[in-house]
This record gives sequence, structure tokens and C-alpha cells, in this order.
Amino acid sequence: MPILNVQIMQGHSAAQKTALLKAASQAVVESIAAPLASVRIVLQEVPAEHVIVAGEIGKAMARVDAALIEGRDEAKKSALIAALNQAVCDSIGISGEDVRLSLIHISEPTRLLSIS
Repeated sequence: MPILNVQIMQGHSAAQKTALLKAASQAVVESIAAPLASVRIVLQEVPAEHVIVAGEIGKAMARVDAALIEGRDEAKKSALIAALNQAVCDSIGISGEDVRLSLIHISEPTRLLSIS
């Protein structure tokens, strides 16, 4: 069920964004043993003028919010955070200091029903 929402600044190439999506997917699979089929990631690009970091408009940044089903131990959560941070840094070429991650624990998985 891991669902990730990734926000990055606009201006990265299509190849960098593809690399980020693939690396983040692999980071989830390897760090918490989630099946690849269950991983969902949405990538959003934010205009530089809509970002302020440490008082600086347009400073490089990435934000990852990861929703997970409860029950993973601290070691797995720490491994996930480290792996996602590295995936972001390697893919779009920013410092780990400019990446922020948050984990959201879901007590019960919910399903969205589609109406045909």
C-alpha cells in the first residue's frame, strides 16, 4: 500500500523525473519489503516562485510524504527514509539537506471504489 506524494521544483528533465520515480519505487521495495505492485507514487512539480526554504525563494527542495500501513518497526522506517532521501538526491542532483520526508501511518487500508 505504500503511497508516496513527491514534490520537486520545476526545471528537472524528463529523464531525471523518470529516474526519480523508478528509484523511489525501488527504494520502497528494498527498504520495507513492499511488493512493487502495491507501490504508488505521484510526482508534482512546483514553480520556484512558490517555494521558500530558509527564507530563500526558489531554493532547491524536495518533499516526500509516504503513507504506510501501521506496523513497521523503527529500523524499517529509518531504512525507508534513508533510501528515499538517497533516491531523490541521486535522481535530481540536490543535497540531502534539501530533502524532507514525512511518514503517515494508516491504521487500516482503505480502498477507493470505482464506479463503472
